[in-house]
Amino acid sequence: MTMKKVLTLAGSDSSGGAGIQADLKTFQENGVYGMNALTSIVTMDPENNWSHGVFPIDVDIVEQQLNTILSVGIDAMKTGMLGSVDIIELGARKIDEHKLDKVVIDPVMVCKGEDEVLQPENTEAMRELLLPRATIVTPNLFEAWQLAKTGPIKTIDDMKEAAVKILDQGAKNVVIKGGKGLNHDKAVDLFYDGQEFVLLEKEKLETTYNHGAGCTFAAAITANLAKGKSVKEAVSAAKEFVTAAIEHGWKLNEYVGPVKHGAYNEFVGNAKN
Repeated sequence: MTMKKVLTLAGSDSSGGAGIQADLKTFQENGVYGMNALTSIVTMDPENNWSHGVFPIDVDIVEQQLNTILSVGIDAMKTGMLGSVDIIELGARKIDEHKLDKVVIDPVMVCKGEDEVLQPENTEAMRELLLPRATIVTPNLFEAWQLAKTGPIKTIDDMKEAAVKILDQGAKNVVIKGGKGLNHDKAVDLFYDGQEFVLLEKEKLETTYNHGAGCTFAAAITANLAKGKSVKEAVSAAKEFVTAAIEHGWKLNEYVGPVKHGAYNEFVGNAKN
């Protein structure tokens, strides 16, 4: 038996709901073999309102991880929290060296408030180095307007404007995650391939147990690309997967509730079979 092999270059979420933990769970649920190169370790302080601590991993160690994984060979990869310009440059270099052609860029940005990026140099490096190498980029509303250099996105027309500008910077495809932040009566994501806009709509779910949803969505796209689906098909399948995961999200503690990564296979897939 052989399995498609996928890479996640991302941070570790010690609470298990997002980051590489979400990626590996999602890869497993989608029937691909996941490998990971850690860029940082993120902890949460239970005595200080679950405040986050981010501990970067030296870029040389990140490169050694990538060398290990890429020596095996991969069918697709995704990025998550990268943390520094050096790691962004490293990721771009490895994509070129290994001629990787199924690359999902989840442009994770650590933000302060709603309109300030803590590391604007990282965003600029993403624009310059990762978007031109992206098979698809998967920003949320905040990340989309940072990449596109527009104002805050509040409507579907705003999403379309940002999508066009992101593709103008070199990405082959983009899906902007609308979520609850969009002024719309449904949960809407917008896919754009340079030819057509496709709205992916689901009923809004009244839940706060959605920790890791963005990572899960991007990881599901990566898995489906590895298995040979087109980009549009991979996005559609990932939307179904993450919607089920959010619908069955659960309370971890008083601070956070993660999505349930096995929900699609447990509830939806079994029902179809």
